[in-house]
Amino acid sequence: MKLLGAQSLKAYASALLGAGGYAEEHAERTADILVWANARGANSHGVLRIPRYIEMVETGLINPTAQPELETRNGAVAVLEAGKAPGPSAMVAAMDTAIDLAETFNIGWCSARNITHAGAVGYFALRAAERGCIGIVMTASGPLMAYHGAKVSGLSTNPISISAPSTGLPLLLDMSTSTAALGKIMHAKDAGTTIPPDWAIDADGNPVTDPTQVATLTPLGGPKGSGLSLMIEVLSSVLVANPVISTVLSGGKGAMNGAALAIKIGAFGAPESFANQIAALGQQLKGLPRAPGTDEIFMPGERGFRLSEARMQAGIPLANGTLDRLAALGDRLGVAPPKTMQNEQ
Repeated sequence: MKLLGAQSLKAYASALLGAGGYAEEHAERTADILVWANARGANSHGVLRIPRYIEMVETGLINPTAQPELETRNGAVAVLEAGKAPGPSAMVAAMDTAIDLAETFNIGWCSARNITHAGAVGYFALRAAERGCIGIVMTASGPLMAYHGAKVSGLSTNPISISAPSTGLPLLLDMSTSTAALGKIMHAKDAGTTIPPDWAIDADGNPVTDPTQVATLTPLGGPKGSGLSLMIEVLSSVLVANPVISTVLSGGKGAMNGAALAIKIGAFGAPESFANQIAALGQQLKGLPRAPGTDEIFMPGERGFRLSEARMQAGIPLANGTLDRLAALGDRLGVAPPKTMQNEQ
């Protein structure tokens, strides 16, 4: 692992994406969410994704200059057509639209059709909490995970994030419906480490610890994870007549969709009272008697906020394998890698 300064890493990520064809605003937004994830310890959704993003541009899976457009609006519900634009830009537009709708209708829902990989969805849910709303975000994509009882991919790892403001740190749940995100398999490859046997299965359906032998991921909690993933597909894709899973399982090419929901807290009561109650609830839970071996009880997102604060000052660690892949991409695109913090010292 090597340390890079957060701003230096963000500039590097933006330069790589820009050299790969991304419009400037898309490159900056995507770099921001990738480094945001790395800073919070979510390496699975960090800059290791950049080579794949550029590959997707080159194969036509991402349109790096497309501008998401509002397709329909009906009361508190809107549909955004992303046109394969970079996912972070599309989902920011979807959440901001949902928040604006909530300002008028107290609740807002914006579905985003034909997005691309959006990154850590907590980034978008947090935008709602910062504007006095509860935020809910979901995304749905093609098969990457086994449906419970099957030995092949049948669903995606469809993530969901829920945020709520507080007088202290906001609550920020951000979870995949798989036991582990695909990016964690990618990170294990870059870091040269094994994976727990419950994360994935091989082509024969057997548990695997070698990340290079992974055929598909396992659902979180068995039928619970696959059931939740299925319902996210319904809410994000089937609801807007853009089904992903059934299209792929029938031999077609699937798309990717997202949904952003904002609920105006002020419609139910005083936002200040809500924030105080969230903070008090968190403290009550953190004060519960701890299980053996537990040093501290954490609220959703708390580890990430703490880690991010520290890493923004001390630097962000990246696996050598990730840095090597980024450097190889940079060599091809004419982007020089930044100095690591160790080298700067």
